[in-house]
Amino acid sequence: MNQAVLILIKPDGLKKSLTGNILTRLSETKLEIIAAKMVRVSQELACEHYKHLKGKPFFNDLIKYLQGELHDRKKVMALVYWGPEAIKKCRELAGATNPEEAESTSIRGSYGRITTSGVYENVIHVSSDVTEAEREIKLWFNPEEIIVDLYSIKSVEEKKKLAVWA
Repeated sequence: MNQAVLILIKPDGLKKSLTGNILTRLSETKLEIIAAKMVRVSQELACEHYKHLKGKPFFNDLIKYLQGELHDRKKVMALVYWGPEAIKKCRELAGATNPEEAESTSIRGSYGRITTSGVYENVIHVSSDVTEAEREIKLWFNPEEIIVDLYSIKSVEEKKKLAVWA
């Protein structure tokens, strides 16, 4: 059965020019990329993404990290991979969240580090399970940005100003 997983290449991965290396590693999964974009991460988005860690002593540093404030790279690359066992395959390639515990051949084991303040700079985020993947994908992407109909959608009429090219 196919499943979707959110992948974020975090600001440290972008600053270190690891995007190509990470995407090459992820291609080993034989999964399909069904959405991809660069995102300037707002504080609201970062807080909502990591809401399960609110109250932890490292929470504020984690938010600054995801927003790119620690690396002068105020963006992340957000992707949705889709296919059989997508979460399991991507999490195995990513390795343990703690870079020091990750296999040296994993993405985090190869490129991650822990700061002196204890923040795991592990270059990549991978959804932990199906429920989290759905929550995160809906947080980071609008339905029209994903080329597969993953979840039910509804039509709403919204009037808002759009920026257009001059």
